[in-house]
This record gives sequence, C-alpha cells and structure tokens, in this order.
Amino acid sequence: MEMPRQVFPLVWVLILLGSCMNHVCHGQDYEDDSTPAAPPPEQESCNGIFLTYNFMERTKEYPRIKNASAQAWAFKSQMTVLNAGLEELKAWKVFVGFQHNEILVSAGGAVSIDGEDFPAKVGNNGTTFAGYPQADLKTSIDTAGDINQIQAKIELTGTQFGVKPPGVPMPKTIRLQNDGYKCPAARRRGTNAMLVCCVKDKKHKAKKTKTKFLPRQYGDLTFTYDVLQAYEGNYLAQVTMDNNHPLGRLDHWNLTWEWMRGEFIYSMRGAYTHTKDPSECIYGVAGQYYKDLDFSQVMNCHKKPFIADLPADRANDTKVGKLPYCCRNGTLLPALMDESKSKSVFQLQVYKIPPDMNRTALTPPQRWKIDGVINPEYKCGAPIRVDPTEFPDPSGLQATTLAIASWQVSCNITKPKGKESKCCVSFSAYYNDSIIPCNTCACGCEDTDKCNPKAHPMLLPPEAILVPFANRTAKAKAWAKIKRYPVPNPMPCPDNCGVSINWHINSDYKQGWTARITLFNWDDFPFEDWFTAVQMKKAFPGYEKLYSFNGTKLPQANNTIFFQGIPGMNFLVGETNGSNPLVDPRVPGKQQSVMSFTKKTTPGINILKGDGFPSKVFFNGEECSLPTSIPIRSLGYRFGTNSLPVVVIGIVTFLLMTELFH
Repeated sequence: MEMPRQVFPLVWVLILLGSCMNHVCHGQDYEDDSTPAAPPPEQESCNGIFLTYNFMERTKEYPRIKNASAQAWAFKSQMTVLNAGLEELKAWKVFVGFQHNEILVSAGGAVSIDGEDFPAKVGNNGTTFAGYPQADLKTSIDTAGDINQIQAKIELTGTQFGVKPPGVPMPKTIRLQNDGYKCPAARRRGTNAMLVCCVKDKKHKAKKTKTKFLPRQYGDLTFTYDVLQAYEGNYLAQVTMDNNHPLGRLDHWNLTWEWMRGEFIYSMRGAYTHTKDPSECIYGVAGQYYKDLDFSQVMNCHKKPFIADLPADRANDTKVGKLPYCCRNGTLLPALMDESKSKSVFQLQVYKIPPDMNRTALTPPQRWKIDGVINPEYKCGAPIRVDPTEFPDPSGLQATTLAIASWQVSCNITKPKGKESKCCVSFSAYYNDSIIPCNTCACGCEDTDKCNPKAHPMLLPPEAILVPFANRTAKAKAWAKIKRYPVPNPMPCPDNCGVSINWHINSDYKQGWTARITLFNWDDFPFEDWFTAVQMKKAFPGYEKLYSFNGTKLPQANNTIFFQGIPGMNFLVGETNGSNPLVDPRVPGKQQSVMSFTKKTTPGINILKGDGFPSKVFFNGEECSLPTSIPIRSLGYRFGTNSLPVVVIGIVTFLLMTELFH
C-alpha cells in the first residue's frame, strides 16, 4: 500500500521525537554562552590589579532633538577589578574619568564615594568607586583561582550627552586609587574597551601590620564606627569624630550616611536625627518582621538619616546625654584652639532585618558626608575595616576593653569650586585710595536677571565696605565718576557671602611694615570662638605681633598665621539694624586688628609690589575667595617713610578706625 505524500512530514516528525526520547536533543550548534570569553593578553601578563571598562550599549532618550551635542543617551557599561597579583587587595578604590557630561544613575557592586546621590553628575571631574559589598579581593593562590573572590564586577547605568554614533563615549582614563600602587596610562582596546594593569610601587613604604585589617589612615577629619555590643537582630555602635587638621572646623555639623542592608536607628545618645518618621519601617520589611515593636519610639527609619549634635544643655541628660565629648551644639574645633573640643562622640542602637539577624552580621553604613555652616567642604572615603578600637575598662581597673568590630572613615578638606565659597576677601592699601572688593558671585549667584555675574566688581571708596552690598551701588557709581572709571551695564552681581574679610596694607617703612585685618559678618547669626588664618609666602618669617587677636605661626601648614579672638573679642556678632532702621543701612558684626612684620628676616621683600598680601585666607576653616588683582601705587601719592615712627602712626590709625568701625 503506497503511503500518501502528505504523510511523509508527519512520519519524520514522529521519528525525530522518538530519537529525542532516547538521546539528548540539540538545536543548531551555537557557541555555549556559559563559556567565558578568553581574557585579553594584557590580563594574562598582568602581575598586579587588572582594570577593565567595557561600554555595552546605549539608546536614545527623550526628548529627541536635532542638536547632537545636546541629545541624551542612556548607556550601560561594565567595569571589572581583578586581583592578578600576589597580595590581597583591601578596600579597593577605582577612579573613572567620565568626560561626556555623564549622569550616573546606578552602580551595582560599588558605591560612589564622592558624596552625590543618584542621579549624580560625574561627567566633568569623574568619580571614584569603592567596592561594596565586595570590598576586598583575595589572591588566586589563596582561593584556588575562584574568580568570584578575586574579581569584582560593577554594572553602571546612566545618561551621557554629545557623542553621536558611531562614536563611543568612553572615559578619559581608569586607575586604581589604593596607596602603594601605580598605574600607567589606560589603553583602548578596540572602540568600546579600556584596560590597565596597576602594579605595586616599589618606592612606596607601607607600614607593616600584624593583623588582617588595614592600618588606620590619616585624614583631616576621621570617623570611627565601633560596634560595642552585638545581639541577635541589633547592635550598639559608637561614632567618634576626630578633627586632625590645624585649620579644620565644623559648626552646627550635619552628618548623613546610607544604610545598605535595611537597618534603622532605634535610639541615640549624644545626637539626634532631624526627622522622626516611622512610616518607612511600618510599611517596609522591618514592619513585617518586627510585628510587635512600637515604631513610634523609633528614632529614624530613613535609608539616609540626617544626624545632628545635641545642644550643650543636654550634656548631663541621663537619657540622651552623659557621654564624654558629646553635646557641643555641633562645634568641632581644631586642637590648636581647644583639644578637648576637637573630638565628638555619639552612640546609636541599630536594628537589622533578615537575612542579617546573626550577631556577627555587621555592616557599617556607606557614603558618609558631613558639612557645617561656614566650614570647609569634606570629601569622605568608604569605611575600611581596622583593628578593634581599645577603650579603658569601665570598671576602673587597669584593663583594656576592645570593640567587637571597628571601621574607619577618612575625610579630607577640598578646595571650594569657583563661585562656591562661603566667605570672600577684599584688598586695600595706604598707597591707593580705592578698595578692590570681593569677586562678583564669589559665593554663588541665584538671581542674575538684573545684574551681570561675569562682570568685574567695581572699585569702591573705603567707607563702602562698611555697608551691605545693596547700599553700595550709589557709592560705587559716584566713586567711578570721580575716578573716571567705566560703569558696566548691567551692574556686577553681589558677592553673596555671609562673611567677608578686608586685608589692608597699613604702612611700609625701612625696618618693617604693618597690615590691618577686618572681619565682617553679614549673616543674622553670630560666630562664637571664630578663627581666621592667612597663608603668607614671602612675608611669613617676618611676622611679629598681632595687637587685638591672638596670633600663632604654623610653619607646618604652608606658612600660615592663625588668628583667634582674645577673651572678650571671640564673639563675632551677626548683622543688626542701624540706628534708624527706616533710614540707616544694616550694620555687620565686625572684629579687627593691626599686625606688625619685620624686614630683618625677609630681605628683598617688596610691599609695593604685592608681597604683603596673603595667598590664601581662611575663616573657620573655609578657604575664602580672593580678588584677582591687588592694589597698585596711585600716581602722585606720597607713600611710606624711612622712619620708625610709622609704626606709631599705624597703631594710631588702627585706634581711630576701631572707633569708625564701631
């Protein structure tokens, strides 16, 4: 019997299914995706830390525009950090030099330690990543080549601008930031990959340690996160802040960090959080697990709590105080001023959520950031595990108690970016009757509709710096008319600084010279225990005396002279109303002093050419914006004499000016 032709395909299908029941059935023989790609030759020859950056893909984002340089693209990249060396890499840090106006949206396998929240603008200066949760990379020898223990992968997503396909928006460079390593220039491999092998620096002398933890690092400001007591599901931690920089300072500090494992703060001693909101716990995983916990008593449930110091009147409170070095109202002074106030301490009870309920499952918060009122900007690194901190035994015996676990966060002062200072400086001199005021927008400009943020500030008559900027316009225009200076249109924007400092060259004579420094507080709040500092290049060795403040030479701090108020003059009041508020302008808080310098130890110093002006000025640790020019000698003006009585004239001038400024 002949089989119909239409049945043949069905027979073949049955035969194929039958064979698949007795054998493994394979489709077309594609390459197995689970097989890892061959590593690049550079990795095989690397005896150190091998870094790669691979650009994966991108898609055009909305809005779609014709200007290619402004079009936004969503991108995905992958970075790897491989320990191909002989030593374990602890607390790895990698810098990625983004350069295409990138906005980073997420970073899986790492945290950005530059302080910005996602989405973070990283396209101008790049950013540094620290490993989390895999902060340490073991060696291949110690792990039998386990790639999961010797390599970290970081998945990056974000937005970039301005590189039109087929161009590939690659970073400028990648490099390892850990001490003791040196990296050559990163190399491009193809169009979408970058790699570099960083090796141990033979010239680097590392301190030998006998523990498995990293040595404690120096920082301008350091935090120590000590776990003092550990229970199932919660632990007691203590945070210690140490101010190590001679010019470092914080006033009314605010500290924030980011919990990474769902932790929340149940209670605190020595500090408090600005917000007490239990809703994130109640409606989250914590509420599902802690069903019988009264969350109305919980201090804070935010992933990023904002923590502040307690006021001084809570220092002896048995419930929230009674801690050494606590409750200073957020003031942290340099040890040069008061060593007992250069440290701050607070404690917190931290509750955890599954699966971290074991008492040994301890993880510090990440992405620490702290700031003050008019204080330096600090950039903090990632927490590193260090030897447990030692404490005196509470029983009073000569014994030592160790913390269960300790981490250290090291922070360093950064230079303010342009037009982002919090204080500014004006220059003047006896040989020129105009004052060079603070720079335009020295402390930023928000409203520029009626002023020019890029115009140079107008020279002022001496009395103009005694009044707020809003009252200077008429004086500046009248002075420009007298001196025949040009008047810009629109007028320059104000400096917008809460504190300004005037540095005035008072006299110049054969044996020495004098200067006067005046501090102005344009804010509504006062500054207690203020300090200022000036960095002098050629003039530093000649500093002799400060007449109304205490002055200290700090040669270890780049030839800096440190000024602070004497008792009775250590309080810089805020701005107040004039005698007649309806007519008179507001009056700033003021402090001033004259200082003398000798020329015996500074041969060749030329005051008229600018050697008497500071190269840097600080107020409460914040570096102030300096003018871009210095006063020059006015034509036809008589200046200076070769007689010592000029010192007397300078002091008399100071006394007269004191009356004028008060």
